[in-house]
This record gives sequence, structure tokens and C-alpha cells, in this order.
Amino acid sequence: MKKINLTIWNEFRHEKKHEEVRKIYPDGLHRTIAGYLAAEDLDIRCVSLDEPEQGLPDEVLNSTDVLIWWGHCAHSAVADELVERIRDRVIHGMGLIVLHSGHYSKIFRRMMGTECRLLWREVGEKERLWVVDPGHPIAAGLPATFALPNSEMYGEYFDIPQDGHIVFMSWFEGGNVFRSGVAFQRDRGKIFYFSPGHESYPIYHDPNIIKVLANAVRWAAPAKIFPDRITPQPESLETIRTANPYGSVH
Repeated sequence: MKKINLTIWNEFRHEKKHEEVRKIYPDGLHRTIAGYLAAEDLDIRCVSLDEPEQGLPDEVLNSTDVLIWWGHCAHSAVADELVERIRDRVIHGMGLIVLHSGHYSKIFRRMMGTECRLLWREVGEKERLWVVDPGHPIAAGLPATFALPNSEMYGEYFDIPQDGHIVFMSWFEGGNVFRSGVAFQRDRGKIFYFSPGHESYPIYHDPNIIKVLANAVRWAAPAKIFPDRITPQPESLETIRTANPYGSVH
């Protein structure tokens, strides 16, 4: 069985600074997620922003099939050069799963081509998620709806491209709604944005949330990572008899 090489990237800043976050995620959000996702078909690595080369040196990134990204307070600290390397890897086939405040990360905005702005409110209100495409692989095995007792509100309008495929919609106790789970294709790579996951709440301990992430990893995993892009000049499949009176210029 070929394993999926999953890398979980986390800023790992809140857990170091705030005791209330550390109580919920004592080893970091990334390691909490990794523990719940552990399975025979996954080879999981956990990396973070303050590690050498911001956790993603070439040997790690170039052996990653799916990258989970959680960021919040240090988007600007991520090197532009790293963003371009991640983008290039996605274009060639690597899956990218962006969580919660990662909507405003450099890599997500780079892949979307928009500012990815939204409304937000943090008062710990209830969030109810609805599966709006039960046939999508990311929704497999999930109930039609499930609730999180406390969550940060993300609300519309969400500035993302219209080619996204909506898998989940959220309703919040304060009345807002949000496209909380949206899938994209960029060249060879699949991207999934999933909004629940504020660091102050135990959202990544919720079985339904973990099920979403597990499904997303397997959906985003490529059959192969394609080599460097080239502009191919294939041999014709049939005989070309049309005369070209204009020649060609390269």
C-alpha cells in the first residue's frame, strides 16, 4: 500500500504564548490533528513556522503529497520565496488544505488571486454546519448537519473565486452564514478550504471535524506529482496534408 505523505504546518505561536490555548492543544494544534488522523495509509509529519526554513525545506516539501496549513497571527512572517515553492508544488499536483484563519495566509491568497476577506466575530457562539453536497468525497460518512457549541463566526461576503465547489455551509447563532468548506482545482493540484478551527475552542477534538479533515486529505492526495511543466510539441497523430504558406516563427 502506497502511503500518503501528509505534512501538517502550524504557526505554533498561540500555544506558546497563551495558557488557555495550551490547555486545549498542549502539544500544538498540528500534533493534535496528527494524532487524530493517524492511520496506516498516512505518513504524517508535523512542522512549524519557527523551525529551520520555516518548517518546509526542499526535502520536506518535495516529498509531501498533501499539506495542511494552519495560520493566524504570523501570516506576514512567511517568506514569499516559500509561498512560491508551495504554489509550484500545488501546480504540479500536491494537495493543499487550508484551515480557519489560513484564508488570509499568503499561500491561500496566492492560489485564489483575491484578498480572501470575510466578516468575523469572536464571542463563542454556536456554529451549525450543513453538508450541501452529500455526494462529494469530503462529505463521506458525515451526518447531514452537525453543530459546534462554541466557534468564531466567519460570515459572508467571502472574497474567493466563484469556481470553488461548496461542500459545507455554516449558520451561526448570531444569524450569519458562511461557505465554510470549499474545494478548488488549480492546474494539477486540489485545494480545500475549511473554516472551523479557532485556537481558543476544542474544535479539532470534534470527531466530525476530524472526519472532514481525513476525507479531505484522501481527496486531495494526487495519484502522482507531475514533473516540471514544459510546453509539449507532440508528434501529430494523423498525417497533416494542409500546406502552410506562412511558415513559423519561434
